[in-house]
Amino acid sequence: MKSEVFLGDDYRPAEDEPFMNERQTEYFRRKLNDWKTDIMSDSRDTISGMKDQTRNIPDVADRASEETDRALELRTRDRERKLVSKIDAALRRIDEGEYGYCEITGEPISLKRLDARPIATMSLEAQERHERREKVHRDD
Repeated sequence: MKSEVFLGDDYRPAEDEPFMNERQTEYFRRKLNDWKTDIMSDSRDTISGMKDQTRNIPDVADRASEETDRALELRTRDRERKLVSKIDAALRRIDEGEYGYCEITGEPISLKRLDARPIATMSLEAQERHERREKVHRDD
């Protein structure tokens, strides 16, 4: 059973506290869960909206426009579905005590980076090296 960690509404992880202490891990757990909840809610809204919008539109241009909007919405939801799986992976890393550490170097990922991108798995330096290598191989 997890102990309840108190976080005030104004709590922000700070560099001067131990890295990934209970308060920091709880802060990121809540941030990730809130993000996931928002995505899932948006997804449900989209599905119900699409069901409501299913209708016969006689004008070809209007129908094409609606189909384009629908395709764009579905692409967005697909990206969000992939994002949810990354959020779930980050939550698993929290449970396993691996969250916040670069999967390449094992070094801590900066709190600033994690706050901006809580699903990050690499430090900024490792991410940049990875992207440079990817670009080199893509240009071959």
